[in-house]
Amino acid sequence: MIGMEQIAGLALQQTLSPQMQQSLHILQAPIMELKQLVEAELQANPVLEEEVPRNNDAEAANAPSSTEVSAIDGEWNEYFAQKATSEPWTAEAQERRQHFFDSQTRPVTLQQHLLEQLLTSALDREQREIASILIGNIDERGYLRETSEGVAEECGCEPLEVDEVLKTIQEFDPPGVAARDLAECLYLQLERSGHQYGLEGRIVKHHLDALGRRKFQDIARQLHVTVGEVQKAAEAIAQLEPRPGRPFASEPEQIVLPDVFVERDGDDYVISVNDAEIPRVRVGDQYKDMISQSGSTREVRDYLREKIRGGRFFIKCLEQRQHTMLQIARQIVERQKEFFDHGPSHLKPMTMSQVAQAVGVHETTVSRAVSGKYMASPRGVFEMKYFFTSGYTTAEGDSVSNESVRQAISEIIKTEDARKPLSDQDIVALLSERGLPIARRTVAKYREQLGILPSHLRKEF
Repeated sequence: MIGMEQIAGLALQQTLSPQMQQSLHILQAPIMELKQLVEAELQANPVLEEEVPRNNDAEAANAPSSTEVSAIDGEWNEYFAQKATSEPWTAEAQERRQHFFDSQTRPVTLQQHLLEQLLTSALDREQREIASILIGNIDERGYLRETSEGVAEECGCEPLEVDEVLKTIQEFDPPGVAARDLAECLYLQLERSGHQYGLEGRIVKHHLDALGRRKFQDIARQLHVTVGEVQKAAEAIAQLEPRPGRPFASEPEQIVLPDVFVERDGDDYVISVNDAEIPRVRVGDQYKDMISQSGSTREVRDYLREKIRGGRFFIKCLEQRQHTMLQIARQIVERQKEFFDHGPSHLKPMTMSQVAQAVGVHETTVSRAVSGKYMASPRGVFEMKYFFTSGYTTAEGDSVSNESVRQAISEIIKTEDARKPLSDQDIVALLSERGLPIARRTVAKYREQLGILPSHLRKEF
């Protein structure tokens, strides 16, 4: 039997130092994450302090003195004291005040919307208690996430009673609410419009999985109808709402803060990095003085030297990060100037290795620098990775990006005859006439990326 044994040996292994890891982390961090990193470093390193921007001379000259501010505060307080004593709140004023607070609108939740309808329903008191528990178990998508048995156990009633109350709730607005799965949700909406016994209802009830996989021929064969009828029913089903609670969902707004700004200046563009969101930090002078003071112990001086060295390296990493971002952004704008002048159809092929060579850094540095970063321009806000794309060479020898090809396909389909939509092969032929030799499978791939259906599903009867 072979046993286990320990063997000592030497081996060479490359590892990243903590300083290098910190430098890469700062480079890769988007603007909001970078702000958090700076604030965390200010807390961790006592020798670092935030620079408070000083007001310019004009602002300082116009600013009121402390004496003037005190006088204003005194007059302000005296005015309110007089108002409070001479003009007490009247009943009419109180009513206006309460109306003001009551008029501050807040988004109505799905549960609140359902409970309001419950108040006007014909259910008795016990049924309303069951309905309240059911409504409390409806998620933000509008689906019921508890079984009838579970609600019955909580209410101390029979599951059949819960099912009866559930039928009433499913008649509430929005259509499809309180369904237990997608098929029931869609069927409730068809039932509301009176189409539950049609082809759409049969497909939703018995062939929803096949519909999701677009097996129209299989559905047509099993239901003894034509493929065209199945396609028409599929289009009607596609108009239904799979998430009835969507209008009431309180989804947080996604805010994008750009790391780079591009502004037009005549025929050129001015590029700048976003410094406003990042706290400006420096090493405090008092800590530098403490090192040279005779009263400081050796341990204190060593500690301060280590922290000052770390603080200076952190500041250098911040400056290097901003400098690298600016250099990369300048290369993007210079190489994609036609995009900023004319739009996405003029986007040119560009690789990270090309930009890395021009900036004088490694390709992975460019990749880290643009990852998760955004650029604000007169054309809108774009992720910086958007500008890096491969492409094709036209018959005239010009380079065209993948995005330009996608835009061309989108324009061709927009102008097609809806009664005779173009096939992927037809689009290949039209692109070839424009000098773009693209394979049919490539057209199909780009069409799917654009969310455009195949020709047989785009046809209007």
